Amino acid sequence: MLISLRRALRARKMALIDIPIWLTGLLFAAFWIAPFIWMVSTSFKPPKEVMTPYVEWLPHTWVLSNYAKVFESPIASWALNSLIVAVTATAFGVGLGAMAGFALARLHFPGKGLLFGLLLASLMIPTEMSIIPLFIAFLKVGLVDNYPAIILPSVASVISVYIFRQFFLSLPAELEDAAAIDGANRFQIFSLVALPLARSPAIATTILLFTANWNAFLWPLLITFTDKMKTMPVGLAMYAPVIGAHTQIEGFGPAMAGVTLLTIPSVLLFIFLQNYFIEGVTRTGIKG
Repeated sequence: MLISLRRALRARKMALIDIPIWLTGLLFAAFWIAPFIWMVSTSFKPPKEVMTPYVEWLPHTWVLSNYAKVFESPIASWALNSLIVAVTATAFGVGLGAMAGFALARLHFPGKGLLFGLLLASLMIPTEMSIIPLFIAFLKVGLVDNYPAIILPSVASVISVYIFRQFFLSLPAELEDAAAIDGANRFQIFSLVALPLARSPAIATTILLFTANWNAFLWPLLITFTDKMKTMPVGLAMYAPVIGAHTQIEGFGPAMAGVTLLTIPSVLLFIFLQNYFIEGVTRTGIKG
């Protein structure tokens, strides 16, 4: 009885200690989600309710005219381009990241540590520093204004390599040894033993890469010259629903409607796969 009481008190004490942490987390979550709520709310507001002297989180009159105005533009074509680019680049990024991560985790070759260090160091290089040389190279080979031009720079991802490497480091070596005894080669060990176990890091990487590729703006803006190849972020950035003196006020609603549509795929993907995402990211720190 006394032991049970002590355990209950200890559990209650831990719960009381956790309350400030949870409250702080909720506060940060509220600050994070406030702009998102404002964006969605504004997308349903008529123009007269957009610019008000005081904050109104919900519209008095709910309208769908902002979305109707957005669909007057070729947003379906932009969304299709973004979907093709995001799915293709993500598939290549996950596949290549899994193979590279397995090689860095399980194979032994000279300079492996140095190579992995250089990969991590590349994360500190801003994209803007390499995008101009990359753009000039694509111009010289004539690879512009098409799907390969948009996709190719995104097929290799250091984040993908890192996540898979950390996961494969945590796998017991006995699994690999048992497969080798049965006559499996390195590729068979990877494809038949290691890769099927890597569901969580694969899903985590898929969410990260899909979101990044779906929302990519700078490179698609530079490498696409015609309207038919514009992705959704580029098309929405150049979208002007109204022309005239009232463009700024009347354009807020349709602009927020367009951005709301842009966020839907990423939000839905994370909602349905969030458990795998958390598990996959958490397991990257098991073994360094």
